[in-house]
Amino acid sequence: MLIGIPKEIKNHEYRVGLTPASVRELVQAGHTALVEKHAGVSIGFPDEMYLDAGARIAENADEVFDAADMIVKVKEPQPEECVKLRRGQILYTYLHLAPDPEQTRLLLNSGATCIAYETVTDDMGGLPLLAPMSEVAGRMSIQAGAHHLEKAQGGMGTLLGGVPGVAPAEVLIIGGGVVGTQAARMAVGLGADVTILDRSLPRLRQLDAEFGGRLKCVYSTIDAIERYTCSADLVIGAVLIPGAAAPKLINRSMLKNMKDGAVLVDVAIDQGGCFETSKATTHQDPTYVVEGVVHYCVANMPGGVARTSTMALNNATLPYALQLANKGLDALKHNPHLMNGLNVHDGRITHPAVAEALGYESVDPSTLL
Repeated sequence: MLIGIPKEIKNHEYRVGLTPASVRELVQAGHTALVEKHAGVSIGFPDEMYLDAGARIAENADEVFDAADMIVKVKEPQPEECVKLRRGQILYTYLHLAPDPEQTRLLLNSGATCIAYETVTDDMGGLPLLAPMSEVAGRMSIQAGAHHLEKAQGGMGTLLGGVPGVAPAEVLIIGGGVVGTQAARMAVGLGADVTILDRSLPRLRQLDAEFGGRLKCVYSTIDAIERYTCSADLVIGAVLIPGAAAPKLINRSMLKNMKDGAVLVDVAIDQGGCFETSKATTHQDPTYVVEGVVHYCVANMPGGVARTSTMALNNATLPYALQLANKGLDALKHNPHLMNGLNVHDGRITHPAVAEALGYESVDPSTLL
């Protein structure tokens, strides 16, 4: 199979779909890799490394999309990339379709087979291709939140961990999954006063045991969200419903009861955001203020640490890329977890949560393949 790796074009997105090491694995398995010129140069993967790994270098994205049987990316294709896709071509990347009707329409029109990292599952019910970036985003959410609490960044001027004689900041984390756990680890490590909300009692028990009582584990209700939001200096939105739009857990009226200069970090923004007032921002212009509260809603947060993120992501995505390269669409038939990653095929939506969020009919993929 000929695998194409275009350069990412989303705002301040420096990650790359395949590292030179991953390319070498695919080439060793008998496949061809076509990498767009300078696709990885900004994170220390120059074209020479890809050539040494056995890849060919393409002059532009058109050359990659025209030739490739499978396109491997990091972020969802932008409109100018969607129109380059064709029927019978495989797209393997993050998609986050539920809050993005325009991308969905373009992918349906393309006829391509679109596999979303974020809905591939594993034997334990986890999301193995989402987890690495959730780990990165969870850790970054505290860094970003702490930075924007600084007065010069629009925050109230509070140090997350305080100092002797001054109380630390109060951090509220909504969601106890991968993002929430990593955020909690960073916040606790910095000495913040941390509360984590979740609707799973077994998960809250796990977190309580893991952190040894160093944070408060509270069952998530509307009342609990309202209560802890009012006193929080920093709120991390870390909820996820696989494939579906994120629920809106903090509404605009709640902001009026928050402290001026408090910070909201919405890690769920790729799925539409979990705050009513959330709208996607960029690394170039990451924040805005509503009701005196700073909103940080960068849609490709892990792109800020692009080298770490690329390597972590490839560790998870490479085994599935090899399956797809070796078996084509038959890989989906042989691996039900990879089949769960199929969102769009031949002009039809195949993931129920995506279809429900966007008002489409979902088609059983086994009837199409």
